Amino acid sequence: MATTTPSFPSRRSLLQLLAGGATLTGGALLFQNLAHSAEDAVVIPAPAQDVPAGSTKLEKAIFAGGCFWGVQGVFQHVKGVHKAVSGYSGGSAATASYNLVSSGRTAHAESVEISYDPAQVSYGALLQIFFSVVHDPTQLNRQGPDTGPQYRSAIFAASPEQDKVARAYIAQLDTLKVYKKPIVTRVESDPSFFPAEAYHQDFLTENPRHPYIVINDLPKVAHLKRLFASRYRAEPALVKRAA
Repeated sequence: MATTTPSFPSRRSLLQLLAGGATLTGGALLFQNLAHSAEDAVVIPAPAQDVPAGSTKLEKAIFAGGCFWGVQGVFQHVKGVHKAVSGYSGGSAATASYNLVSSGRTAHAESVEISYDPAQVSYGALLQIFFSVVHDPTQLNRQGPDTGPQYRSAIFAASPEQDKVARAYIAQLDTLKVYKKPIVTRVESDPSFFPAEAYHQDFLTENPRHPYIVINDLPKVAHLKRLFASRYRAEPALVKRAA
C-alpha cells in the first residue's frame, strides 16, 4: 500500500479542538483540498487458506488497524457483517477507556469486533478487506496521522483456526511482496474485547463531514465499493440499530 504522511491533525487533536469550542468547518474544506486520504488501497490476492464455514451461527473476528472509526465504518458496509463494534483489545478491563488507551500505556489497541455470517462472508474475505482497504499493514505503531502502540496493526484471533489462517495470509502476502515494505501486523493471542464509549459507535455514519472522517475514512469506504463491489452493501450495519 502506497502511503504518504502529510501533516494532518490526529483524531485526538481534532477532538480536543472541538471540545474546546473550536469550529472546524473551514479547516475541513481546507483538508479536502489538500488530499482525500493519507492512504491508498491496494489490490491483493485472496488468502490461499481460509476458515471453513462449518456453522450457521454468527462468528466473531477482531481487527485493529489504527483509529477504530474507519475500521468500523468499512466493515459495516460489508455484506454478511451483522455488527461491527469499536472497542479496545490487548489490555485489561480496568484501563479500557478512551482517555487511558490514548496514552499508549495500557497495552490496548483500538480494535473492532465483527460479528459475521460465515455463510455470506468468510474469515479469509474479511482478512483480505482488512489488508487491502482498511489500513496500511506496513506502518508500525501508527496509521496516517495517529501514532502510538494503541494504533498498531493487529489481529486478535478468536480460535486456533483464525490464528493459523491469519499467519498464513501474512506469510503469503510477504512472499508475493505486494507491499513495498514488510508487513508488521501482529497476530495476538489475547482475544479480549471491551466496547468503546457510545459516542465512538457508528461515528463515521453519524459524522460524515467530520474533517478526520472526510480525509482518512470515507475514501476507504469508496475503495471497498470499488475493489470489492460484490461484497459492498450501501446500508451500513449500525451498532445502535442492532441494539
